[in-house]
Amino acid sequence: MPETDKKKIIILTAPSGAGKTTVKSKLLAAFTKELSFSVSATTRKIRGNEQEGIDYHFTNEEVFKKLIENNAFIEWEMVYPGLYYGTTVEELNRIWSEGKLPVLDIDVKGALNVKKQFGHLVLSIFIEPPSIAVLKERLEKRGTDTAENIMTRINKATEELQYKEQFDQVVLNDDIERASAEVIALVRQFIAN
Repeated sequence: MPETDKKKIIILTAPSGAGKTTVKSKLLAAFTKELSFSVSATTRKIRGNEQEGIDYHFTNEEVFKKLIENNAFIEWEMVYPGLYYGTTVEELNRIWSEGKLPVLDIDVKGALNVKKQFGHLVLSIFIEPPSIAVLKERLEKRGTDTAENIMTRINKATEELQYKEQFDQVVLNDDIERASAEVIALVRQFIAN
């Protein structure tokens, strides 16, 4: 990888339940030598089979706010009331020092913030669900959220969809294999340039 490519960033963003995590897994499997997942920090509770340091760096609100004060994040957001998520400078530097490009799986506003900071060095991809109804069905099938949380996520998804045109690419996830292949092709082209 040429030296000038070291500071490139790939961002995947989507409303909750749009299939971003599955697309991310397939992308990382396709580029094991070139890409590395950037593990975000969050104040939310661990869910299901998630693991500390693999899925997220789980922390509490007090520690997270201290990191904000110390300018430890390139982006952070209170994504849902009382739930903070952020990407640390340390995490990106770790990945770049390995000679890889970070893949950020972050919310829409955080993604736009990183895009604004890094400009043409970022490939931002918005994963679009086929519809809000399909999104709601996926979230219900997941079985990890209460009915109230699902409604909060649906309302947020409706808002997030309004920003999709601000991303470099929009990939419709009406078929996970096709959507993943499209993302892999976009990333392959971005890495090559």
